[in-house]
Amino acid sequence: MAPITPSKGVKSTKLHSKVVIIGSGPAGHTAAVYLSRANLNPVLFEGFLANGFAAGGQLTTTTDVENYPGFPDGVLGGELTEKFRQQSIRFGTIVITETISKLDLSVRPFKYWREGAEGDPNAFETADAIILATGASAKRLNLPGEDTYWNNGISACAVCDGAVPIFRNKPLAVVGGGDSAAEEATFLTKYGSHVYVLVRRDKLRASDIMAKRLLSNPKITVLWNTVPIEAQGKNGLLSNIRLKDTKTGEERDLPANGLFYAIGHTPATELVKGQLETDAEGYVITVPGTTLTNVKGVFAAGDVQDKRYRQAITSAGTGCMAALEAEKLLAEEEELGH
Repeated sequence: MAPITPSKGVKSTKLHSKVVIIGSGPAGHTAAVYLSRANLNPVLFEGFLANGFAAGGQLTTTTDVENYPGFPDGVLGGELTEKFRQQSIRFGTIVITETISKLDLSVRPFKYWREGAEGDPNAFETADAIILATGASAKRLNLPGEDTYWNNGISACAVCDGAVPIFRNKPLAVVGGGDSAAEEATFLTKYGSHVYVLVRRDKLRASDIMAKRLLSNPKITVLWNTVPIEAQGKNGLLSNIRLKDTKTGEERDLPANGLFYAIGHTPATELVKGQLETDAEGYVITVPGTTLTNVKGVFAAGDVQDKRYRQAITSAGTGCMAALEAEKLLAEEEELGH
């Protein structure tokens, strides 16, 4: 597929595209499918270990995905992301396994630089519209044993993984004291035999209504002034959490087959820092009910702008929205002769 001719006034002889998608998770690939079927020849930069993940994002770190429609028997996270990729390519998306390391959103067409070329002011490429779908990553505690038991007892998404067989009718633990921790602990009571909530301080940060719901649930025990310091297990699965009292320093064991982190996520927005409007936590702010950002022609989809749901299916939905909004903008501008 031949590259589109660069816009007038752009000196770069490299690739110019109508739409560039940054990110390769459900949001990015859904946008790519819609745009490629609309003959807009999208270019998707899937990144090379961008944000610490392989191409495909957070889903590549998940084993069994059981809540994505169309897979009644479940599907491996890596297999699902590969299907996304194949579908994008099938309809004509140009998928590039490189990372975009620099953006200039000050004027359209927007300029971007690939990793390794950001130091050369003339090494930019251009796009009329950009869909930012760079995602977010769960904050970790970096405990001894964490890497060993990640996805084998340790998870950052109760809704995604809580129903997995290894957690059913087993004692589980949640780390955190905010609304997310309260929601995840309550959700896990449907599957675990009992849920322990590990709270660093002697009070919750959760809202009054969520705190009341958490504390009144007979299947939940809150362990105050408590932090996990080591994940232990046997036969490749988590079976015990070493705890420490933050006031006395006393250590003890908590037999548990699941440890869920509810301590927040970090959105991958360093690329647009100071250019797109973000909230206090770094998430891109979009016009409610849309994927529109404060910069015309730039759209944000998936976890980079969603700190509430953070599901593969909701990311795919916003990817669809971003594609339709980008298509509408470009069509309107073409009609006006821009």
